[in-house]
Amino acid sequence: MTIRRLQPEERLTGAVVHGGVVYLAGQVADDPTLDAQGQTADILRQIDALLAEAGTSSARLLSVQIFLADMNDMAAMNRAWDAWLDPDSKPARATVEARLADPRWKVEITGIAALP
Repeated sequence: MTIRRLQPEERLTGAVVHGGVVYLAGQVADDPTLDAQGQTADILRQIDALLAEAGTSSARLLSVQIFLADMNDMAAMNRAWDAWLDPDSKPARATVEARLADPRWKVEITGIAALP
């Protein structure tokens, strides 16, 4: 089986496709000055683009892990999540508080999706 690596960077790849599955690297906002809702919306846009490049969509997300720098941002993050989420295609999800690599980042999201 081949392995496809999408959007490679210095230390990681944005997504890896193998065996009918897409593995997303942790995605963070392009603009770290945004609030938690804005950062989440930006990350979800990036996830949509990566999934489209891989040949799938958010409707095929199997699981998602969300890392918040501060759990007080949960409601703001969920506002962006709820606006984006297809209620008929909810993935399994975990949300935890974690110190992120850049203190300006409020949200980091990773996930696993199936190919059609």
